[in-house]
Amino acid sequence: MAVSVTLPALGESVTEGTVTRWLKAEGETVEADEPLLEVSTDKVDTEIPAPAAGVLSSIKVAEDETVEVGAELAVIDDGSGGGSAPEAEAEPEPEQAQPEQPEPQQQAQPQQQAQPEPQAQPEQPEPQQAEAEPEQAPQGGGGSASGTDVVLPALGESVTEGTVTRWLKEVGDDVEADEPLLEVSTDKVDTEIPAPTAGTLLEILVGEDESAEVGAKLAVIGEKGAAPAAAPAQEPQAEPEQAKPEPEPQQAEPEPAREDPQPEPEPEPAPAPSPQQAPAPQAQPAAPAGQPAAQAKAPAQAAPAPAPATGGEGAYVTPLVRKLAGENNVDLTTVKGSGVGGRIRKQDVLAAAEAAKAPAPAAAAAPSAPKAQTAQPSALRGQTVKMSRIRKVIAENMMKALHNQAQLSTVVEVDVTRVMKLRTRAKESFAAREGVKLSPMPFFVKAAAEALKVHPAVNAKINDDGTITYHDVENIGIAVDSEKGLMVPVIKGAGDLSLAGIAKRTAELAGKVRGGGLSPDDMSGGTFTISNTGSRGALFDTIIVNYPQVAELGIGATVRRPVVMDHPELGETIAIRDMVYLTLSYDHQLVDGADAARYLADVKARLEAGEFEGELGL
Repeated sequence: MAVSVTLPALGESVTEGTVTRWLKAEGETVEADEPLLEVSTDKVDTEIPAPAAGVLSSIKVAEDETVEVGAELAVIDDGSGGGSAPEAEAEPEPEQAQPEQPEPQQQAQPQQQAQPEPQAQPEQPEPQQAEAEPEQAPQGGGGSASGTDVVLPALGESVTEGTVTRWLKEVGDDVEADEPLLEVSTDKVDTEIPAPTAGTLLEILVGEDESAEVGAKLAVIGEKGAAPAAAPAQEPQAEPEQAKPEPEPQQAEPEPAREDPQPEPEPEPAPAPSPQQAPAPQAQPAAPAGQPAAQAKAPAQAAPAPAPATGGEGAYVTPLVRKLAGENNVDLTTVKGSGVGGRIRKQDVLAAAEAAKAPAPAAAAAPSAPKAQTAQPSALRGQTVKMSRIRKVIAENMMKALHNQAQLSTVVEVDVTRVMKLRTRAKESFAAREGVKLSPMPFFVKAAAEALKVHPAVNAKINDDGTITYHDVENIGIAVDSEKGLMVPVIKGAGDLSLAGIAKRTAELAGKVRGGGLSPDDMSGGTFTISNTGSRGALFDTIIVNYPQVAELGIGATVRRPVVMDHPELGETIAIRDMVYLTLSYDHQLVDGADAARYLADVKARLEAGEFEGELGL
């Protein structure tokens, strides 16, 4: 029977999507819910799963083609396996057999009320197929264990899906209510999903590095001590088929059948499940079923049997992991997966990349200068790769800012020698008292926030109706360079915080960026942004304003150099000073050059005066 694959609704206002990549080719076998293709819309990039198991017989929409929601993308032929039509025929077939042998079947049914069909399976292939279909019905409809569902919550106004990056609990583990259960990554934030209730984790439905839409079921939690359902969750097709044929000689013991496959009292049903057991992570049932002739060797080979299926060649690798491997020049066939069933996770790829780089630093134990000369060319040279989701979001925001604002930049030079000396004197006592390190950043944030209160045009917003909103709070975003791209967590109410409060909040947000714990609230509500462009040695930069804000401050590298200064006793003299360039980029529609100059002058005066002794306890 042919099953149509259509483009589902991917959001309230999404009407069409573009096929960016087919993960399967025509003629390949697919499993139910296995990722089939990647689709991109104006709001989200996602994977479309296969609606049924079978063979991909036809691809209707090629890569880079755009179709409307509901359009047919491909056709899956499930005539040799599952489907709704064969399920409906599962019951009429015994009725056709009854007129031919009325007496034997009528007698057999009272004796074997639970399983009239399994005895006819070894002799008649049609009943065998008919039984295979009802076995799949409980998987698709109720393969999950009964209990409390763990669903992917809404993680932001425009977030429609998330990727499971790590499970913090395994199937069978006990969990407490609100205990972190898994980590999820979106295009805006990485966060932990807590357990909705206390109990035992019975089933994991979305593996690591797999994506799911908001509201999708991720796992099932049952009562404490309940039997887990890990096997059906990972291999829903192989396990139930083993459970059905094996009870034939036992007739009334479907549950103990999992312990009996090793002796293999009857090899006849083994050929039926054997083709589907190659990718199965369940070692013990898979090995004896695939090797009915070698009963003595089956238990010994059970453990290593899944290993070949978890390598880079045979096992399914998510697009996220595949892209990461390409960027880091990692051969997936050489990576050993640490995920469920041996699946390769992004952590495995990163570890392999670090291991490949390890010999280079060891060999080049010379000074840092020669390292730049012997640097290896990037693996991305000459390649054409897809733009990551977060990079697309950044690109859209940058273009929106440039197209909607008349941006201009003004630069001043600031002597921060006093600030640096104060920091050197106070950093040890500050760390002991406040529990965080004292970096130069809080001084700049403090001075910038204070100046915003005096210059409201720099801390404002131009509305679509032509009005101007002058903010009554200084919510300062701190631009942070991360592995995923540029992140801008926000210090709420920075204008009302002390130097210690700013330092603590800055350290907290930086820790969340590194550890992947930023929430949507941490990233929203900013009214002004500060970017430390000098962290990599740049003297200054012409920053693009973080739209819809109207200004952004850039901090260049602090450099010690000789400066002509007017000393009160020595007059004009040359001294070694700590100097830094501050750049203010702004929307000239609202902020004039004079406004920008006045704002920078106040920031400069506050920093050069260096009057922070009271807040530092000096």
